[in-house]
Amino acid sequence: MITRQLLRERVETALRRSRVVALLGPRQCGKTTLARGCIEGREATFFDLENSVDLAKLGLPHQVLGSLGGLVVLDEIQLRPDLLPVLRVLSDRNPLPAKFLLLGSASPDLVRGAAESLAGRIEFVDVSGFSLEDVGAAERDRLWVRGGFPLAFLAASDADSLAWRGNFTRTFLERDLARFGMGAAPLAAIRRLWQMIAHHHGGVWNASEFGRSLGESAPSVRRHLEVLSGAFVVRLLPPWFENMGKRLVRHPKVYVRDSGLFHGLLGLATLDDLRGHPKCGASWEGFAIEQILAISGSTQAFFWATHGGAELDLLLVRGNRRRGFEFKYTETPGTTKSMHSALHDLKLDELTVVYPGQASFPLGERIHARPLEEVLRLEGEAGR
Repeated sequence: MITRQLLRERVETALRRSRVVALLGPRQCGKTTLARGCIEGREATFFDLENSVDLAKLGLPHQVLGSLGGLVVLDEIQLRPDLLPVLRVLSDRNPLPAKFLLLGSASPDLVRGAAESLAGRIEFVDVSGFSLEDVGAAERDRLWVRGGFPLAFLAASDADSLAWRGNFTRTFLERDLARFGMGAAPLAAIRRLWQMIAHHHGGVWNASEFGRSLGESAPSVRRHLEVLSGAFVVRLLPPWFENMGKRLVRHPKVYVRDSGLFHGLLGLATLDDLRGHPKCGASWEGFAIEQILAISGSTQAFFWATHGGAELDLLLVRGNRRRGFEFKYTETPGTTKSMHSALHDLKLDELTVVYPGQASFPLGERIHARPLEEVLRLEGEAGR
């Protein structure tokens, strides 16, 4: 069994210091399994809000939830947003007889509603699929190809995994979008946007250009993107800019967050398929970024680019430290003029070239080539 120890520790820490904790992530990424692990050995009550019996129990939510102690888990909370004001009242009791663990498929409305109703009481923990920390270094390529959704990663074959991801995409488009406030949007247009993002994976987002390609207005495309991003299937990596006398790119970069979904949208089933595809390098970049952000827990993550052509794939800012990352799918990484520009202009403490090899070695002053597994180990140590 894959225990997801790092994520479990984050949830336990959040439960110790906050009255309400919300686990947010896409459907079928393992939130329920994680929550059931957290309630082992403690007084707890579990409500599945997709279960009609559990819904019936909550006919009088204030009385029912108010009578419980220990840990109260509410799964699929986005189906009952009316419970959030009730939880605000119950979480203000002193002494506090119960804490609340909410599980929800991320959506802009859910995050906004919880933040407003439970301000000062709630802590959010983002949950994605399996990480390299969860499955181990030996499974890196399998995780990269199939992605982190448990049923996709654990499928009996690459073909079965690809089929599961195709079904997930279809279900997301046909059922989940309505729950995220996009039921009136043409499904064909949303699918085309998602596929366009896959083909543009790792590129700079420009709503006007995407809108022209889709035959939609830029505001409409931005609204669609907001929902895809809020549902954790697309990542927008914001640009870093400060006054340094250079014209900087100020649009975000866009990625399909789960590498398996990205490969599914491109029809790539195996590692050989991926290695022979023009988006292989971009896929490695997106996969490595997700792994680094998952273990570092950093919200201060950016990319940097100038109109003169200099760029940096990932910039992490923690306090006064600035660390840069470039991602190269090659066995023989080297330095570029762009790396030296980033090192100087951004005043980086270190620049790491993340590649799929086994050895770590210096490439220059404050520039090192490192395997992804070593980068994750160092990030984990830095975050403790």
